[in-house]
Amino acid sequence: MTLIAYGINHSTAPIDIREKVCFDNEIMPDALNELKHQNGVYEAAILSTCNRTEIYCNIDQNKNHNPIDWLHNYHGMKKGLLKPFLYEHPDENAVRHVLRVASGLDSMILGETQVLGQLKNAYQEAINAGCIGHQLNRLFQHSFHVAKEIRSNTAIGDHPVSVAYAAVRLAQQIFGELNNKTALLIGAGETIELVIKHLHENGLRRMIIANRSLERSQQLAKEYSIYTIHINDVAKHLAETDIVISCTASSLPIIGKGTVENAIQVRKHKPIFMVDIAVPRDIEIGVGELDDVYLYSVDDLKDIVQVNLKNRQYAAKQAEQIIDIQAHEFMDWINSLEAVSTIRALRGQAERIQDEVLQKGLLRIKKGDVPEAILHEAVHALTNKLIHEPSFQLKNASAKNRNALLKAAEKLYGLEENKAKNK
Repeated sequence: MTLIAYGINHSTAPIDIREKVCFDNEIMPDALNELKHQNGVYEAAILSTCNRTEIYCNIDQNKNHNPIDWLHNYHGMKKGLLKPFLYEHPDENAVRHVLRVASGLDSMILGETQVLGQLKNAYQEAINAGCIGHQLNRLFQHSFHVAKEIRSNTAIGDHPVSVAYAAVRLAQQIFGELNNKTALLIGAGETIELVIKHLHENGLRRMIIANRSLERSQQLAKEYSIYTIHINDVAKHLAETDIVISCTASSLPIIGKGTVENAIQVRKHKPIFMVDIAVPRDIEIGVGELDDVYLYSVDDLKDIVQVNLKNRQYAAKQAEQIIDIQAHEFMDWINSLEAVSTIRALRGQAERIQDEVLQKGLLRIKKGDVPEAILHEAVHALTNKLIHEPSFQLKNASAKNRNALLKAAEKLYGLEENKAKNK
């Protein structure tokens, strides 16, 4: 069996490609179920965020399943369309990749922590779908442990750098002071929560949060004293906002070009700064063509986040060293699984021989034979039976000059010292 990690991310594919292969919450259970039932797939998990879509599998490569073909087929895409953007990592490289993702080393924002939570959610989704077995379970748990170790023992988490932070910094570049501005925040996930935190820290107090679930948005509103609306009422409040930052899981745009045109007219052409962090996009791409609108996508933020990243470069090198060690350790565990089955077979064979010799000895005791003689003969018989097959194979190996097997036997049975004494 082979571990494999494959997919696309922010560094290999533009947003218009990434949004074609998203797995939203509604289709995730169905996708996992279909993937798990592909021929040769034993375990599977899917991580789908605005920056990446990745699939982790434990597969039998001797079967005819091609996981990359499955990704094309599931999304109804022409075979090979994703080829220029895809990466594929087998075995130890797959382990290393998952550890790097969990630790924030493969993120658009180096060292960010949000992806760890997303990875944990992907793990739970796969568990709920019955797609996690022994190896992927161990891999995910190992990745969570390594991410924690890196966070604790390096400075990778120092200095606030995230997509949310980048969005707020961009707003400051455009408007200067934010304390007299109004922000409309669409969604109530972790990214929006971070946006609210950064806006609040930079003096912006008038915020409106729009979400489908008022209960979730009201929790954030209570903490930061902000106003909540239902997501269907966004158009009614757009004209009063200077900053719009949106990050939802909607499969369709929430803000259209016409809605923004109307808001601009009501605002008498005062500019609106808009950041669309969602994939698929929450704001129609045509909105960016309007005068007095500054629209940025999640990809645009890559060019903005530079200042604090330099402070994380040395920490990232330390983290990579930790990941190399931990990936090797994980593969040692994977490779040991084959030994486990061999050891079980060896133990089972020895126990069968032991039982056979024991039963013969017990029968002789019942017949009244001398116990000492029975014991000596039983020990002799047990020894002969246990070493018969290895002795036969070693003689055969010697006759055929298979010296590697002879050396392995010496190592396996610890015979080097005894062999030297008997020379």
